[in-house]
Amino acid sequence: MAESGADLLADWLDSLAGARRLSPHTIRAYGQTGRRFLAHLETAFGTPADARRLAGLAPADVRGFLAARRAAGLSPRAAARELSALRTWFAFLARHRGLPATALARVAPPRVPRCVPRPVTPDDALALAAAAGDAGREPWIGARDTAALLLLYGAGLRISEALGLDGGVLPLGETLRVTGKGGRVRTIVLLPQVREAIAAYVRLCPYPPSAGEPLFRGAKGGPLSADVLRRAMRQARVALGLPESATPHALRHSFATHLLAGGADLRAIQELLGHASLASTQIYTAVDAAHLMDVYRNSHPRGG
Repeated sequence: MAESGADLLADWLDSLAGARRLSPHTIRAYGQTGRRFLAHLETAFGTPADARRLAGLAPADVRGFLAARRAAGLSPRAAARELSALRTWFAFLARHRGLPATALARVAPPRVPRCVPRPVTPDDALALAAAAGDAGREPWIGARDTAALLLLYGAGLRISEALGLDGGVLPLGETLRVTGKGGRVRTIVLLPQVREAIAAYVRLCPYPPSAGEPLFRGAKGGPLSADVLRRAMRQARVALGLPESATPHALRHSFATHLLAGGADLRAIQELLGHASLASTQIYTAVDAAHLMDVYRNSHPRGG
């Protein structure tokens, strides 16, 4: 009897959590895609998909799934991510089960419009961190939000990386080792202003930091939620009259953009951001060009 599609999916997800050490968020997203694909195949063929069904798929079957997802309102970018997830799954099945992956290989991904991240200016980045701190309902919470946002901008961290730090990183030095996507470890430089902001938060925090406990705490002492930090920045953005594009992740974009504008090379920025591929970093050349065009249009007498 052929293995069920659900069992094959579970084996793949287990491998992602084990050998590849992907984040729980990524594994959850991949699992949702796989289950949607199996449900689509069951609807299309009338029976649950098993190994034989998966081995006999044609490109049209995969395109039918993507068409159904697009009809349900999925964006081209999200559809491309789902196709990428399925390709990763079928590559695993080809290696470990001998199932062909040709059906996926012959499906072109949806065209995704290139979106250039919109950086904030250095002054606006600092103002956002200060405004978030001023709005804190308690001094230690305000100091926490300021420190966390300065860490995103001053060191280019992802929000998950910043909130994943524990008290074992203290006392802070000039550098800090961070574990990013895929378990990749990199060393980042901590500016004095960032170190001072974190030290100020630690002095005020009612929950003494220790190894194994989160550095950034929620109001009740648990780990700080990313949504709480996003909300603090959203309120600061509104108070300062900044656009909706001024998000915590935009601070990371701004870090890279300002480094590039200051003369840093792409390889150095790739290392600081923790990108696995230089292609992920190259988007910042477009960001910098977009920023320069904004300056030209707003400043040059013939820019408009």
